[in-house]
Amino acid sequence: MMLLSLMAAAPTTQPAPSSLEVRANTAFNNGQYAIALPLYQKLQMQYEGQADKLGPLEEKVKVCQTAIEKATAQGQGAASAAGPVSLSAERKPHPAPKPGDVLDMQIKELGNFDYDADKGGNIPADVTALSGSTIKLHGFMIPIDQAENITQFALVPSLFACCFGQPPQIQHTVVCKAPKGKAVGYYPDELVVEGKLKVEEKKDEGFIISIFEVDVSSVKPAVK
Repeated sequence: MMLLSLMAAAPTTQPAPSSLEVRANTAFNNGQYAIALPLYQKLQMQYEGQADKLGPLEEKVKVCQTAIEKATAQGQGAASAAGPVSLSAERKPHPAPKPGDVLDMQIKELGNFDYDADKGGNIPADVTALSGSTIKLHGFMIPIDQAENITQFALVPSLFACCFGQPPQIQHTVVCKAPKGKAVGYYPDELVVEGKLKVEEKKDEGFIISIFEVDVSSVKPAVK
């Protein structure tokens, strides 16, 4: 499948992507404090006893907490304050995909289940069965590796919620990987991403960081 215009050749000198700290700093630098905060808190646990690392982390945690508290006080984080809504009660299992099907859905439709991000192990069987399918997802980009020539990015349902106190649950975050040698330019509006879906718990430093990945074959702006 021909890659669309948002993709370009990646520079050969690009650093290796992905780590808990890179994800946290990327979210922080983009003003997505509700995403950055839990990542920094995990890093604090990881670096316990290392004063040189904990000092800068504590400052960033304070910045995140202050920004989220301010947003909540203004009413922008009210949904977050109420806590996550259970998805299990009215959940409809995904039908088994047929050979050649392209699954076209919203991210929350894909992750239509409650997930224990601390313990893991509770991805529904019908969701696991979607692994290997070609999928088309609609969402917004959060760069993971760097701000330009992006080879990995998170696709989330809403950037507004990420900034103001309502981080997406792990089942509502999809890690998208460009093909080897390709990169994607940053795009602030809604995207449609197509590729091969992988459903698997991925860990970084002992923490579950994703359950959905897409090997991207196409990235394009959503039709407005």
